[in-house]
Order: sequence, then C-alpha cells, then structure tokens
Amino acid sequence: MLKGLVIAGTHSGVGKTMVATGIMAVLCRKGHKVQPFKVGPDYIDPSYHSAVCGMPSRNLDTWLLEQTAVAQLFRRAMKNKELAVIEGVMGLFDGFRGEGEEGSTAHVAKLLRLPVVLVVDASAAARSVGAMVLGFKSFDPGLSLAGVILNGIAGERHLEFVKPSLEKAGVPLLGYIPRRPDLALPARHLGLIPTVEGKVSVEFYGRLVEQVERTIDVDRLLRLATPIDLSEPDSSLLFPEAPRAAKVAIALAKDKAFNFYYPDSLDLLEAWGAEIVSFSLLEDGELPSGIAGVYIGGGFPELYARELSENSSMRRSLQKAAQRGLPIYAECGGLMYLGENIEDSEGKSYPMAGVLPCRSSMKGSQLTLGYRKVRALDDNLLMSTGESVRGHEFHLSALKEEPGNVAAYDVLDQAGRKEGFRVKNTLASYIHLHLGSKRSLAPSFVDFCAGWKAATK
Repeated sequence: MLKGLVIAGTHSGVGKTMVATGIMAVLCRKGHKVQPFKVGPDYIDPSYHSAVCGMPSRNLDTWLLEQTAVAQLFRRAMKNKELAVIEGVMGLFDGFRGEGEEGSTAHVAKLLRLPVVLVVDASAAARSVGAMVLGFKSFDPGLSLAGVILNGIAGERHLEFVKPSLEKAGVPLLGYIPRRPDLALPARHLGLIPTVEGKVSVEFYGRLVEQVERTIDVDRLLRLATPIDLSEPDSSLLFPEAPRAAKVAIALAKDKAFNFYYPDSLDLLEAWGAEIVSFSLLEDGELPSGIAGVYIGGGFPELYARELSENSSMRRSLQKAAQRGLPIYAECGGLMYLGENIEDSEGKSYPMAGVLPCRSSMKGSQLTLGYRKVRALDDNLLMSTGESVRGHEFHLSALKEEPGNVAAYDVLDQAGRKEGFRVKNTLASYIHLHLGSKRSLAPSFVDFCAGWKAATK
C-alpha cells in the first residue's frame, strides 16, 4: 500500500532537513521504496534527500503551481514507489502571505491528505515545548498533527522535563535528536551547501542513520503514514497524453557551479520532445554538438568565478552560439555567467561570457528573496508578449546595470521594476521558474528550439 507523511518544523533552522534526510535514509536501508519531496522552491535541501534515496527529490509548491498541478506531479512521482516522505519549508504555516496558507507546508499536507510530524527545537526550552506544540495542533483543525520529534536534547534529564508537556498537549513524542555538532549540515550565505560540491562525507550519513535508528521510532512513523490514492483523475494536463519523440537536443549546464533545476521541469522538457544533453561550463571546452538550445540554471558561479573565467574556450563557444541566435535560457547564476563579468566579495572581477550587457557583484550586496509574478515584455522562447508567470527569486549578488530596453519582464508585484534580459534568442533572469507553473512553458521552449533548428538548416 502506498503511504505518505510530512516532516515539518515550527520555524526555519530547527533541523528539518537533517531529520527528514535521516528518516529517509533509515527507511531506504530497511528496503522501502521512498520517494522524497520538498515543499517550496528549494534546490539545495532536496540534494540531501536524493543522496540517501538514490532518486530525484521533487518540489511541491502551491503558490508556484496550481493545486491540480501539484497533485498531478505528486501522483506521477509515486508510481512504482512505496512511501512518500515530504520535507516542509520554513515553519509549518508559513507561505506566500501572512493571511493565507498558499505555498505553506500545511497547505500541501491538507491538499494531499497526509499527516504532519513536527520537528521542534527544544535546545532552549523544556515545559514550554508542550505549549508551543499545542498551539500548532489547535491553529488549524483541518490539519492532522501525528506527532513530534525533538531536536537539540541535552540529555535524559532534559528529555524527561519535556515529555510531560507533550502528554498534556496530547501529541505523541516520536523521538529526538541530541545535541551533536557532528550532525550539523554544512552551510553558507544562501543556506545549506549542495551535496554535488562533495562537502558531506559518507561518514556523516552513517552517523545520522545510527542516531535516527537509536532515538526515533521509525516503525511508528510508518504506521502513522496514511494511504495515498493514485486512482484520482488528473485534471491538470501538464504532460502530453503520450511522450513526444525527441526532436531537439537541449544542452543542460550541470556541474558544481550550476545545479539548481527542478526535476519535473526537465521531465516536462523531455516529455514534449527534448533530448537533455548535460555538459559542464567548468570542465568542457565547448558546447555539445548538434544542440538546438541551452538551459543554464542557478547555482553558485561566484564561488567558481576564477575557474569559469579561465575556461575561455567555453566562454567563446557560448558567446558565438548566442550571436548566431541559438536559443539560450538562463536563471540567476546562469544570468550572472552570461554577463560581462562577476565581481567577488573582495572586489576582484572575473570576465564571463559577455552575452548580456550587465555585470554582477557580490560586494556589499544584500539578500534578495521572495516569490515574484512577471509579465513578458516581448515574445521570447517561453512566452508571448503580455503573458505572465509565477517564479521565485533568491540571490545575494546584484547587477550593476539596469536592463533598459532589453528587459525581459515587468515584475508585477514590484511596481516599476524591469527585470531580466532578452537579447536575440537569449532569455535570462534572476527569477527561477518551474516549468510546471504554466502548461505552455515546456512545449514553447522545445518548439522554439525546433523552429530555430529548422530555420538554420
């Protein structure tokens, strides 16, 4: 029987990713077919899920995507699986706005009719934990709060001080994680470090699994997980009725510097007729041959600016391709790479591809974060003039120039702001898009590339 549950937190930083990853790892070692998920527009936390489950962790976001699309992507991912484990985002009830649940973990849990296990940081509390949990339990009667996992427990005495308050709140204690600096996940300016960078050792996962097996009742978690019904018809037709035969090859930049992609976006491109060809902007000397498009996602190009700059043959290859009109779509880190240079936090500048009339800088910049709704100013490889789409912005760098008359978008929720660049057939923006947020996005990209290929034969 297919079953699922949600691992949520009282707020950001309580250890959701550590706990969720540990539970996933233990379940997989027990032989269960676990499909991992992450609520929200996160690229980094899912990399930890994927590392222990051996399959892509998929995003569920009820603001970026219509609810019917979220349900369809969830059911599609669960085929031939046994158990869904969904890690939440921020605090359980935190979403797009303070007055509604859209985009929150609670919204996803209710949409999919799954129980919630709440991770609570008890490192600086004892009896007050019960009061906090009671508040979460009573805040939304439509939500099923199945139990609590405590993080930051100092010892047996600390645990015994907390237990009675949870009994009073009427919420089961399912386990705990003690204070252990050696279980802290590596982090930097935008959160955790992606696993692709190799900063997390095999020994770390071993320690985490050993701890979870010892102090969290994973068997009880399995019993608390609720059945999933895959028989409901899909009312959101993101995918074609049958996958299309590949008609174009699209090069995907994927390495330590660029690895922020939604797996469902790539699946959509393939379903609509794209062959995805991975390459590295760090290590390869030129673009793959025979391609009709390029997709450069986000990542941390600022950390690899010297290596990216030193790979001058790749920079020239991409610049020449852009000049001859090869369709190129880039987000965030991809935008930075396509600019003239990247300035690091010390003020040192590194030449980049020079496709776009902009320079990005880490020096003195501030974090830009939030959901965005943008409208296309002109026809581009994803949308027609006037079409709008929802996206997400999350970066520490800033551009030194405004896009001016080559801007790609109006940002509808920030009056007067022009964003992104559209130069020839290149579309680049700080805004990350999920290609499932609008049914036309993936087929438009594939068809645009196919049209360019046919026109340049």
